Parts: sequence; C-alpha cells; structure tokens
Amino acid sequence: MSTSSPPPPPASLPADTVLLAGRPVHRVGFGAMQLPGPGVLGPPADRDQALAVLRRAVDRGVNHIDTAQFYGPDVANELIREALFPYPADLVLVSKVGADRDGKGQWLPAQRPEDLRAGVVANLASLGLEQIPVVNLRRHPDADHVPFAEQLEAMAGMKDEGLIGGIGLSTVTLEQYRLARRTVEVACVQNAYNLADRSDQPVFDACRADDSPVLNAPAVTDAAGRLGATPAQVALAWLLTRAPTVLIIPGTSSPAHLDQNLAAGDLVLDHRALEEIDGTAEATG
Repeated sequence: MSTSSPPPPPASLPADTVLLAGRPVHRVGFGAMQLPGPGVLGPPADRDQALAVLRRAVDRGVNHIDTAQFYGPDVANELIREALFPYPADLVLVSKVGADRDGKGQWLPAQRPEDLRAGVVANLASLGLEQIPVVNLRRHPDADHVPFAEQLEAMAGMKDEGLIGGIGLSTVTLEQYRLARRTVEVACVQNAYNLADRSDQPVFDACRADDSPVLNAPAVTDAAGRLGATPAQVALAWLLTRAPTVLIIPGTSSPAHLDQNLAAGDLVLDHRALEEIDGTAEATG
C-alpha cells in the first residue's frame, strides 16, 4: 500500500483520485508482484493470462501500476511493456530500487548509491522509458552500513537528471521518513499496512501480518456477508477509509480476482462495519 502526497481541494479532482508525483491516479491501483512465477521468480505459469490481466486492469481504469525490476527478476517489467507499450498518457508506473536477486532467487540488498543508479537504469531499459514517473527507494533493514542520506542524495541526483519524476520511499522508519522530508520532495511512502497491524502508522512501517486470520475474523466475514462482498474486498475497502491519501496496489494474476480487487474501491463500509473491524484490528495488532 502507498500513501500519496496530499491531494488538492476536492473540487479539482474526482473523489477516487489523488495526486502521485503531481499526476492524478485512481486510489485503487495494480501491483505487478504476483505476475511472475511462484516466489516472484521466473516466468508466469500462463503468460497470456498475465498479459490479459494487465490489459484488463488498464481497460477498467487503473492508471497506477507498481512494479520492480527484481520482480522475476526481469519478468514483471517485461510483461508490462509487452502488454501496454506504448503506454496510455495517464498511466503512472511506479518502480523501486534497493534490492536484487541471486541465481537461486534469494532477495539481496542493493543499497549503495551505484546500486540504486544501476537499478534505475535497468528499469528504464526494461520498461522502455526515458523517465520513470516514480521510483521508490526500498530501504533494507540491514543497510546501516550505507547512510540513508547518501541514498537520498543519489535519488535526488537522478531526479535532477530527469531519469525519475518523483522519489518515493519503501520500508522506511519514522526517523528516515522525517529525514527524507527535510531533504527531498517525497512522492509517496510504500510500507506494509493492513487492518491487522497498524504499528508505526505515520509511515505504515514494519507491519507484517498474516492475512488469513484477519479475513476469517467474525467482524470481517459478517461485514462481507451483510454488504454482499468478499472478506478481501472488505479489508481493501477498510484501507481506503484510513485517509484520503491512501492508495492500494493489490496484485493478482487472475482476471476474476482483478475485477474483485477493483470493485473494492466502490465498496462503502457502514458505521457498524467500521466499528467492528477497528475492534478486530486493535485486538490483533
């Protein structure tokens, strides 16, 4: 999930739209992490279906796609380019740097300024872009040997060069977020956050929860049944109630699941549902 910069006055944008690096996007986007094979490694089991999901998302109005060169690796971006290039004028692609994969698919930190640049260059090449609208700096928890300030300086330099349009943050602490706000213009913050775990809420940091117990919680299933929705849709709709700047990027490789995710943007949780679900979150948080 991401949070964007504050939106302009409501009269200037539709209710379901906010600004991301100065560009309007719908609050329900699409996360490309589920497009590669199991473990975010290798090609998809059904390539044609993966391409169809991307095209259907855009046809349904999605104009915000989250991706990364290390998804696959080299798979998610290649699918996005094949499915959507030349890209619609309103499509905002958001990628991230700060990680890599080894030959066995293990996740590795790539945190040094030169690694961040290499990641941006690789994303530009695979997506076929001259500028990536937004790039998130994914801070690795074991990257204390690389000063965060140096990473921000590298990102700002690439923005000045025109390689990236906006600087985002991912998996950052509150202290890092505050430092970044003093140093650069932060386009978005992408940290784990859901109704089971809201610790460090200002930046949605360090939230790692198992979705299954939450989706089976009585408050969630009751609301789903009463409102004619799925538990997952209720959980996504709840996220959108947290603040008008919240963006969600649920991922899937299934066209039917894509439609369910997008429908969550139209689901209105009533007062009873919100009270009961908030009580569940407090009990499990």
